[in-house]
Amino acid sequence: MVYNRYREVLMNIMNSTLKYGSENIASELRREILNGQILAPEKLPAERELAEKYQVSRGTVRAALSKLEKEKFIEIKPGSGAFVIHKTSAVPVSEVKNANPLELIDARFALEPHICRLAVLHGKKEQFLKLETLVEAMEKSVKDPIQFASADTAFHQVLADCTGNNLLIWIINQINSVRGQDEWTKARHQTLNDNIIRTYNIQHKQILSAIKLREPEKAASLMKEHLEIARLSLTRAAGT
Repeated sequence: MVYNRYREVLMNIMNSTLKYGSENIASELRREILNGQILAPEKLPAERELAEKYQVSRGTVRAALSKLEKEKFIEIKPGSGAFVIHKTSAVPVSEVKNANPLELIDARFALEPHICRLAVLHGKKEQFLKLETLVEAMEKSVKDPIQFASADTAFHQVLADCTGNNLLIWIINQINSVRGQDEWTKARHQTLNDNIIRTYNIQHKQILSAIKLREPEKAASLMKEHLEIARLSLTRAAGT
């Protein structure tokens, strides 16, 4: 699935270019729990294993786990480890799963401009670095629609992560989780040509620039323009 490809790309980028802090680790584990990749009452890896995975101290891991416990995602049992207590579905809700690409674009149009505003308010430097890396990845993928789509999905997911709003993060996760289905794959083949990818790359760069410059309304406006072009492209493809 495109979502899984996106996750693999993002993990490789993060492991090779960024140093994890407790917030990053908490965000990564939270996302896995919300996605249903780690289900209650599953036990998380030991602190030592997580410290090795993220190349940080056990104290940093401990701080991340403490944050997740306060948010009621996990329960830490002294001497036993950390266990997931947040219950979520491992599959997209039916309304999202059955939505067509145009319906999902409309949903994104309602959400993502405000996500840009919140990213300006709450986004962290490390998250902006991830977005920059993904912009670079997309710019290198003009001739590779599949790779572009993976980095594109990651870009919009990291934008949601910047908000720190778990509900918005979950909703965007659900939307992204169906982008590997047949209807989306067909739409991608019909719409992602060299010209449209170059246009999207310019727009992604402009959106990120506005967010980094702390210009929320400009970032929201640019996201609207981006999604309007995406919707127009899908509408034309649906009519062919």
